[in-house]
Amino acid sequence: MANKESDAGSLTPSERSEDEERSDGDSDYESEEEANHKDSLNIVWTGYGKRTPVIVFDANAVLQKKGNRRMVGERYHLAYKFGNAECKVVRNILNGHGFHEVHPNSSDYSIMWTGSHLKPFTLRGLTEFQKINHFPRSYELTRKDRLYKNIQRMQQIKSFKQFDFIPQSFILPSEYQDYCASFLKDKSPWIVKPVASSRGRGVFLVHHPDQVPLDENLIVCKYVNNPMLIDGFKFDIRLYVVVTSYDPLLIYLYEEGLTRFATVKYEKSVRHIRNQCMHLTNYSVNKKSNDYVKNDDADVEDYGNKWSLGAMLRYLRAHGKDTAAMMMRIEDVIIKTIVSVELPIATACKMFMPHRGNCFELYGFDILVDENLKPWVLEVNLSPSLACDSPLDSKIKTNLICDMFSLTGITCHDPVMRTLQQSRRNQDITSKMAARAKKQRPQSAGASSVSSLNSKNSDKSNNNSNKAMTGLNSEEIKILRRVKEEDQRKGGFVRIFPTADSWDLYTGYLQFNTTHNLMVHQRIYPHRHRGTALVQKGSTASLSSVGARTKSAYSNLGNGGKSADAEHAEAYSHAILRMRKYERKLSSRSSRRHGRRKGKHKSAKDKPSGKLVQGIQKMQRRVTPNMRMKMRMTRGKNRKRAAITRHHLMP
Repeated sequence: MANKESDAGSLTPSERSEDEERSDGDSDYESEEEANHKDSLNIVWTGYGKRTPVIVFDANAVLQKKGNRRMVGERYHLAYKFGNAECKVVRNILNGHGFHEVHPNSSDYSIMWTGSHLKPFTLRGLTEFQKINHFPRSYELTRKDRLYKNIQRMQQIKSFKQFDFIPQSFILPSEYQDYCASFLKDKSPWIVKPVASSRGRGVFLVHHPDQVPLDENLIVCKYVNNPMLIDGFKFDIRLYVVVTSYDPLLIYLYEEGLTRFATVKYEKSVRHIRNQCMHLTNYSVNKKSNDYVKNDDADVEDYGNKWSLGAMLRYLRAHGKDTAAMMMRIEDVIIKTIVSVELPIATACKMFMPHRGNCFELYGFDILVDENLKPWVLEVNLSPSLACDSPLDSKIKTNLICDMFSLTGITCHDPVMRTLQQSRRNQDITSKMAARAKKQRPQSAGASSVSSLNSKNSDKSNNNSNKAMTGLNSEEIKILRRVKEEDQRKGGFVRIFPTADSWDLYTGYLQFNTTHNLMVHQRIYPHRHRGTALVQKGSTASLSSVGARTKSAYSNLGNGGKSADAEHAEAYSHAILRMRKYERKLSSRSSRRHGRRKGKHKSAKDKPSGKLVQGIQKMQRRVTPNMRMKMRMTRGKNRKRAAITRHHLMP
């Protein structure tokens, strides 16, 4: 029992006791052991007093089999289960971090991964520490007919110009007459899709209403016939968006995505209207083509019919396109698409979700960019495909899922225990700290400078946190703390809502009656609310001059790619900073992050780290003049030995 308690103590936020002593002889050995132990504990402490452990996921543990990340999951008996879905990459990641799978009917799980919509009784039975990967009523966004109806509603009650990013559509057979009337005005091609399908199944193009079947529920959309082309091929972009809350609204866009190309060069001629490999960019359609080119190298991101998002952006920027303005507009349409369904989903969450943070959602946005750099939302996928059919797929999707699990914050808690309780050691530590705080005396003049510096830093951090939490109730404090903690764990995600400009841009479109969005924005970006009238409950704020300039920037940028006006500088500068994250390679981001983490615990006994450059291991260490001299002497001796050997071997 004593050994178990000592092991469990390393997984708790503890301080060194005053009576604990340590000899100088074994200090190096203990520091190295502690460094390795801390590096293996992939947890962060969250919540009030930093007493709640949250597991952090590492993609290298799955991709490169580096490090043992199973200890935390096994210690807390973390569990997962699948419901109506089977995802190999999710299973490998969770197994690699010490989770174990339970029966689909079991309720003792930490996270549930399902591919279907949720039933109300499933949500109502969730405990505080359990996670599930869908929000209630998420079909409002992922069904094609519901998506169009929600966007159409926002066009009618807000502004058609601001929500003109989805092609004109009609739901058949109920709106067949309206479709015929619209076709007579513009006899361009239309694309027919089932209302609830994916992977290009049942999708085809028509050039006359008589070609559309009326015996099933379909949606017919106006075909975007001027897409942007790369080397003559049509492409679309698969972007991964995670929403962790609808009240307040928190939207994250992953910095890497996929660019999917058609396998036949694009032509506008009607005679090729039946060629799916020309007009559709779905991987499941084009992989059957004989012209499909597969990429077998994860480090080469701009080869074949599937590129990374960063490779596509680097290519366009090299060819003179304003990629910052393009991504600025893509972020804008993603936010507006999710805002259009904020009211029904937030209402359902309030009805069925017992605890904040039970649900999160990974959406797959399919974006088509036309030749004018205007993005069009084609569809939003409920459970985007996580199949890894190529090394590039595996690299991007493994990093995506690991960063998403870290972002959502899976609590290290034994699922068999149905309530969040502190361990015995945690309770002892808490009681000791409380007793110590009561007995605390003012320090004497002979106190050490280190302790005084630590107390000043702690007082300063406490004062800053107290100022940020002043005037908030307990629920608002929990919400604000969660938003800040998510931002620290976001990894490769970029938070696109809220941002410094989001309140000025989108406050008029939010419909759910809540004050949490304003509260979060005021506390995170207080400089954007100075000098403006605060909003009362149920009212709207008047736009500041900064907000007006931001709206102007978002409406004008991308139309021709010009951004020379000074009033657009602030919003455009933020877009350029985000653009650097989107354009960089995923491998460079992960290597820098893990390199910093390993560098913290480097000891004298460690071997110098190296990296492979063209098959040669280049040691990253300082070469002194004496070392150079020894290397020259060694090379000279080797040459002499080689010459003598050749001389003796000559006939």
